[in-house]
Amino acid sequence: MARETGSVCKKCRREGIKLFLKGTRCDSNACSMKRREGVGPGMHGSKRGKITDYAIHLREKQKVKTFYGVLEKQFRKYYQMAERAKGNTGKVLMSLLERRLDNVVYRLKFATSRSAARQLVSHGHILVNGRRVDIASYLVKPGDCIAVKNRPASIKLVKESQEIAASIPGSIPDYLLDNKTEIPSGNVLRAPVADDVSLEVQPQLIVELCSK
Repeated sequence: MARETGSVCKKCRREGIKLFLKGTRCDSNACSMKRREGVGPGMHGSKRGKITDYAIHLREKQKVKTFYGVLEKQFRKYYQMAERAKGNTGKVLMSLLERRLDNVVYRLKFATSRSAARQLVSHGHILVNGRRVDIASYLVKPGDCIAVKNRPASIKLVKESQEIAASIPGSIPDYLLDNKTEIPSGNVLRAPVADDVSLEVQPQLIVELCSK
């Protein structure tokens, strides 16, 4: 599984908003957005020049890629799927990203961050409709049941994360249901829409950039 390496906090500073990439750290005094608010990454972070129209469009795309943890090639595939689907391309794109299994695991508060959720999935701790799915990009659909593997180590790991995640701002979105069972599980009630996305984003800017 391809992934980006390096500093995570500088990505939030580059976009100018908190992307909550490190779970509870993002709400602590250790968050670099609190300590260096308004200062971009790098030694010349506070001396950036005029932002061009292209840069505005690009930053919107990069913000979404960073938020969901996808690389350029994978993002392009989602965009092509959205283009072929019926409806507004930007809204369909955001719905596809929101349906990723790692995102759903995070939104159910089974993990404290999307990267932690991605690790849960890839290590085989998550079941979809009773079957193990270890592909973080798996797209869930309405009616799916997302559950933790019935194994003490898996259950303990998720319950510890749930206790920590309870202190992170934000509630479980309406398209998901936490079953509150002994073995953590949840259901996908409907397909997510643009309003379910917890990130302030303008999908139309992404469409304008990618359609060129």
